[in-house]
Amino acid sequence: MERSLEANLQPPQPALSVDRFHGIRSGPGAPCWRPVTAQPMAPLPPPEPSRLLETTAALDARKIRFEINRWQLPNGLEATFGIIRHPGASLAVPVLADGRVVILRQYRFAVASRLLEFPAGTLDEGEDPLTTMERELQEETGYAASRWDALGAMLPCPGYSDEVIHLFLARELRPLPNPPAGDADEDLEVLLMEPAALDAAIASGDEALDGKSITAWYRARQLLNL
Repeated sequence: MERSLEANLQPPQPALSVDRFHGIRSGPGAPCWRPVTAQPMAPLPPPEPSRLLETTAALDARKIRFEINRWQLPNGLEATFGIIRHPGASLAVPVLADGRVVILRQYRFAVASRLLEFPAGTLDEGEDPLTTMERELQEETGYAASRWDALGAMLPCPGYSDEVIHLFLARELRPLPNPPAGDADEDLEVLLMEPAALDAAIASGDEALDGKSITAWYRARQLLNL
């Protein structure tokens, strides 16, 4: 069995219409434009594909799949590697009108810790990243946003996964009187932090750093000129 890794390394191609002067809307028939930055972040560079020679084992777990594969790398080496296939995810940096950010203190069982994280979630099959993020923002924070800016995409763990996380800045927030219910396994607290306080928490050494949130905050600060 032979196939290229190229398709798996490409970011998911959502049904997004983009107009650099008006914004993003998610799919045909969307009711309104979501404004985005006039100079969107550059896309990820094109992949340099390896060739899949054989899959020797696979395990499906919820939305992800773990495979043990034999590859031929671009340098000609043939080797066996484990890889996590991931459908992709979205993350948002929500900012209130007064400049405070909405962030979560969320329990993560894999590291037995409560981390400072921005709201995020895994894409459902066939779902575009902005739709995912609109849902997750409401479920996890109790806010909805009217303005969305694209902050680009990141690769959180390229040594063993093809996951791509789509980053957004969410503004013009409004609290929901009846937020939708989140996932049963989510154990989180919603916090409001001044940007300086968040910077201090990141720099303190007292927090276990969540890579996707640090990256998104860096990108958001660029756009907000903080």
